[in-house]
Amino acid sequence: MTRRIGFALLLIAAALAGAIGAIAVQRWTGGDRAATEVVVRDYLLEHPEILPEAMQRLQAKEAGKAVAANRAAIVDPFPGAVAGNPDGDVSVVAYLDYACGYCRASLPAIAGLIASDPNVRIVYRELPILSPDSRSAAEWALAAARQGRFKPFHDALYAGGRVDADAIDRAAQAAGLDIAAARVATRGEPVTAEIERNLKTASLLGFSGTPSWVVGDQVLGGAQTLAGLQAAVAEARKAKAAPTA
Repeated sequence: MTRRIGFALLLIAAALAGAIGAIAVQRWTGGDRAATEVVVRDYLLEHPEILPEAMQRLQAKEAGKAVAANRAAIVDPFPGAVAGNPDGDVSVVAYLDYACGYCRASLPAIAGLIASDPNVRIVYRELPILSPDSRSAAEWALAAARQGRFKPFHDALYAGGRVDADAIDRAAQAAGLDIAAARVATRGEPVTAEIERNLKTASLLGFSGTPSWVVGDQVLGGAQTLAGLQAAVAEARKAKAAPTA
């Protein structure tokens, strides 16, 4: 998606130049191409904010299209990997890696959102991209979800600091998992398919790291504050309430 956006930005610049150039031709240059190019160049140099603004709008539009095309894979939670109101009107989808410090830093914002908004649903998606231990942790988290113990495992593992095999074992014990059953589940098709689907979806959405988020049609990157998540939820509700053409 990033390459497409970069190419589209060039098209925006070309279209802008063409539009301004057409006006310039009609009003000022009498059809002189060289003069038109000077007018366009001078205008863009005087108003450089046009391109970043256009880029932001383009990115938001492209992200919205990608979300719409992959909505089920984004918002339909892996059974048990959900928090907040399961019937909430807005889903906040958090793509996390247990080895990610910025993911850990975002946990208070998620907790604050749940506490402050009784009508929001948190969908946790495993995106293990930082290390082999990330993958193992994600597998065990999903195995915990299959036993209805996702959140206790999730909380215990993040609270344990650095992610490694010992930390995963301690979190599994703290969460009260059936260890033998969980070990089997980590290699099962549902867990493997979920992780592969998340990796594919992340690529389609153009994620550059973790944490990454989808709220409504918005894609957010990096650690989020409570205020930031609340604003994204408000925007998603506003978009849902807007009449369709």
